[in-house]
Amino acid sequence: MKKMIIPFISIIILTTTFYFINPISDKLASVFGGTPKINLKEVNKYSKDGHYLYVEKTDNYIPYSLQDLFNIYYSVINNGWDQFTFYCPKEYKNCIKDVSQISGDELILTHLNNYVHPFNNFTNVKSSISDSGEINLKVFYLYDSEKIKEIDTKTDEILKSLIKDNMNDTKKIKTIHDYIINNTKYDVERNLTGNSKYESFNAYGPLFQGYATCNGYTDLMAIFLTKMGFDNYKIATTPDEISYSATGHIWNAVKVNDEWLHLDLTWDDPVSNDGKDYLFHTYFLKTTEEVKDADDGETVIEEHNFNSLYYLEFN
Repeated sequence: MKKMIIPFISIIILTTTFYFINPISDKLASVFGGTPKINLKEVNKYSKDGHYLYVEKTDNYIPYSLQDLFNIYYSVINNGWDQFTFYCPKEYKNCIKDVSQISGDELILTHLNNYVHPFNNFTNVKSSISDSGEINLKVFYLYDSEKIKEIDTKTDEILKSLIKDNMNDTKKIKTIHDYIINNTKYDVERNLTGNSKYESFNAYGPLFQGYATCNGYTDLMAIFLTKMGFDNYKIATTPDEISYSATGHIWNAVKVNDEWLHLDLTWDDPVSNDGKDYLFHTYFLKTTEEVKDADDGETVIEEHNFNSLYYLEFN
């Protein structure tokens, strides 16, 4: 049986707020003439050494292009910083305009968010620009320290119990894939109403409560993949890409034997008409073409029609 309902994607709760503290004026150029000091804090333990085709971690926080801004936003979120200040140099004439574009585009920030460790996922990013050209970011994160500690401890226990040294990479991933699905039900209530008594929209739901939406499955799998040493990120399709969905969908991408593959636990744990629990491997470590083939035969399947401009490893 295929998934009978459209998965709820909680990552769409991401919001951005953008403020101009004062009108931007021609005086910016004189301020940008120098090199303002940027204060760097220590990164948290979940910061990934991410170098992807769409975005990469940077230690240079002076932007000269739109891509530099992408990398700065990504690095701030990836490092787990809740506040950060940087400046536009006078050589980058469109800097303020480009900051406005990124800060006001939830889709861009959602896709950037998919490249960080789940524990560094944000729910809101507030951006402000002063008339001196100072750009301030304030980041609000999804997981608090108590939840992170609980999830960390439990996932370590599971890995110690299930993963053996003689397992190959595919077997390790399959073992965790099957464990999550066998211990989780899809949260139909949240999908239908947007509300639930379970924290199914993040890793806590499937791990401790036994319920998940696509975001919960994906976050938990991403945490396991990272702990096992696999390079991975999340792929999202948005409501704009799915004509009949107001929420979208999200799943895992993982690099195995130098190849990037898809891993969709939500669709491998279908809601069946007969009420029985099923475990599939239809979307387990598949190429994009194999995912498309698996989608064939459905009346309308658009959940996996992701924008490859954001996930260039699959081009």
